[in-house]
Amino acid sequence: MSLSSCLLPFSQSATAPSSSVCSCHLAASFSNFPVSSRDYSFSRSGSLVLNGGGSNLCRRFCGLKLWILKSLNRRQGNNRKHQPVNELTTHSKHTFLSDDERGFAEETRAEDLRPEENILGTDLNDGFHNVGDLPPVSKQLSDDLSDVRRRASLCIAVVGATGELARGKIFPALFALYYSGYLPEDVAIFGVSRKNLTDEDLRSIIASTLTCRVDHQENCGGKMDAFQSRTYYINGGYNNRDGMSRLAERMKQIEGESEANRIFYLSVPQEALVDVACTIGDNAQAPRGWTRIIVEKPFGFNSHSSHQLTKSLLSKFEEKQIYRIDHMLGRNLIENLTVLRFSNLVFEPLWNRTYIRNIQVIISESIAQTEKFSDGYGIIRDIVHSHILQTIALLAMEPPISLDGEDIRNEKVKVLRSIRKIDPRDVILGQYKSSSRDKNGVILNGVDPTYCAAALYIDNARWDGVPFLVRVGTGLIKHRVEIHVQFRHVPGNLYRENIGINIDLGTNELILRDEPDEAILVKINNKVPGLGLQLDASELNLLYKDRYKTEVPDSYEHLIHDVIDGDNHLFMRSDEVAAAWNILSPVLEEIDKHHTAPELYEFGGRGPVAAYYLWAKHGVPWADD
Repeated sequence: MSLSSCLLPFSQSATAPSSSVCSCHLAASFSNFPVSSRDYSFSRSGSLVLNGGGSNLCRRFCGLKLWILKSLNRRQGNNRKHQPVNELTTHSKHTFLSDDERGFAEETRAEDLRPEENILGTDLNDGFHNVGDLPPVSKQLSDDLSDVRRRASLCIAVVGATGELARGKIFPALFALYYSGYLPEDVAIFGVSRKNLTDEDLRSIIASTLTCRVDHQENCGGKMDAFQSRTYYINGGYNNRDGMSRLAERMKQIEGESEANRIFYLSVPQEALVDVACTIGDNAQAPRGWTRIIVEKPFGFNSHSSHQLTKSLLSKFEEKQIYRIDHMLGRNLIENLTVLRFSNLVFEPLWNRTYIRNIQVIISESIAQTEKFSDGYGIIRDIVHSHILQTIALLAMEPPISLDGEDIRNEKVKVLRSIRKIDPRDVILGQYKSSSRDKNGVILNGVDPTYCAAALYIDNARWDGVPFLVRVGTGLIKHRVEIHVQFRHVPGNLYRENIGINIDLGTNELILRDEPDEAILVKINNKVPGLGLQLDASELNLLYKDRYKTEVPDSYEHLIHDVIDGDNHLFMRSDEVAAAWNILSPVLEEIDKHHTAPELYEFGGRGPVAAYYLWAKHGVPWADD
């Protein structure tokens, strides 16, 4: 290479054509990476003179590129304290290097990299540019390197970003994961809606909802700023195909040429779900990496509509890509069910019809906690179909062969297929008395029930004859989420006379409580101290707030982490959805056919009186309110 060939006008130095002497691809774009100050000087004519032979220059460019990329990767690795899945590690030497570049990496001597040298005001020990210190000639070089630094290995899009769910739950959960190190540092968050907003508008909207952990507040402001700087807005418009195409193009720009994964959280109305999901399937799936979509409940209106929804989703995605989310399944209580069952010898041998008399699943929302269920869906489709039946499946399933999500879901679907179709006579529907709008702002919708009590039976060898009683209601006297496992009487109990008239008072019981205070309680019979022989039903109490001095993650945080991790055991598979609708279909058809009117009960009361008779019909003691 002659000296004249390296003599370029100063304004053209960043766009000079490559010389055939350089066999690496970097020579084709001098603007991509900075050069050492020793490799250039200025002539009197104002031209930039590149010093050294072509081979030496090219080797320095390649070596510098390799060093910068390795520095960035080291920086990412140090910041990413917790990386739940290996699939997120996409920035490696194999990702960035072409065959020619790998060849030059082997040829480049260590002394040519000179990591201690401050090149164009860049602190290479940090892997970050201090742009303010750069001379004018390097501004374009700095911008290009900044684009490399902004590349994302994981993109998460929240479709319906300006809705209440996204603002109040999804974005705060994403930030909590980012703050705690469960999202990669290079993550990119996208908000999509039909409003005409900018990136800064979205950041302002979500800023007030972001909070740091109460148990560790280090660098909260810095993390919050970093998270918001990686949050972008896409105006999806009213044509989903165009909107998803714009989203995919923006993702592609930020991902660069690296392998990257994508998650789409569909926080959209049910009537828009199929169209949005299908356009994502056609236009926005990750070209290099996995794609996963999160679908909010309810999953259809009945068996037929659910089948059509599933068919549409499976036409664009594989089953392993679909995550049907129910935030109530992200509670710590649900995750703990399998732990209690399969890691404690004291419980597993007793977990069958021989020792367990009944199981009750109770979700009771008080006046202060009253929420409106999905419009037109009611409490059965919104709560019983997913949360209640999934809870029963986890309680009643056989031990899976492993903790793999598919193995657990295989056992859950066996339980759901074994549950007897509900007899409409074993279902009590209620609706609390209220004006058109009560003091909590809840609007009653026709005859949609706000209370449901039901008795279910599992027709298999383990649970034959054991009633599973369900109570779900809102506007009640007490707020609680509990599971009661009531055991049978002790055969020939020697202390029967000392227990009292009601033998049920002496029945052992396991209580798993999620709210108001998470706890595990075991009721046992114990002698009252003194000279007499009087028995008392006492509780062995594990209260989480006393035992564990840590903040319990929000359920959305838990479930989104599972999606990133690829753990699907708390998400309903297509066959689970179908089996659940099969259980409820007789009741729903009866309600629709006869326009069954719910029994009215007092707002702030204990629920319909008929529920007490249902418990007595199946020989079950009513769990204390």
